[in-house]
Amino acid sequence: MMIQELTKQQSLDLVPIFSEMENYYFGANAATKEEIATYLLNGVFSDYSGVHVVAYYDESEVVGFTTFSILFPAPNLSGQLFMKDLFVSADARGEKVGQQLMRYLAQLAIEHGVRRFDWTAESTNPKAGQFYHAIGAQLIQEKQYYRFEGDELRRFAEHQP
Repeated sequence: MMIQELTKQQSLDLVPIFSEMENYYFGANAATKEEIATYLLNGVFSDYSGVHVVAYYDESEVVGFTTFSILFPAPNLSGQLFMKDLFVSADARGEKVGQQLMRYLAQLAIEHGVRRFDWTAESTNPKAGQFYHAIGAQLIQEKQYYRFEGDELRRFAEHQP
C-alpha cells in the first residue's frame, strides 16, 4: 500500500480506475481509455487545472484516488480543502481505502494550516452518505449548491437571456 500525490508524468496510472469510474457512473456512455488519457493529460493535469490528485496504490495498481484543491479565502484567515472526487475500485471497497485517502487529505490540511475540509456527495448515492457519516463527518444542510451547465453556461457567458 502506498498513498502519494501524483504528477503529470504519473497521470496515465489513473486510466484504468478512471475507466472504471466512467463505467460506474455513465455505463454505455462512458469515455474510452484513449479519451480518458487525453483528458488526464490536457485537463486534470493541465497547467490551469489547480487540482491535485492523490492515489492509493496496491502494488503497481491504483485502486483509489481523490482530487482536491486548497481554496482561499476561508474563515479565520485559513484555507478550505475541497475534495472534488473520491473513488475506490469495486475490488478494494470495504478495505478502508477511501478512509485512508480522506485521512491523508485531513493530515495535509492540518499541515497547511487549513481549518476546513469540505466536499459534496450525490444524493442518489446513499452509500457515500453512510460512509461519510460513519467516519464522523457533518452533513452541512445550510449550504446550497448552484450550477451553470452546457447551453446555460454558454448563454450566461455570452450575456444572452
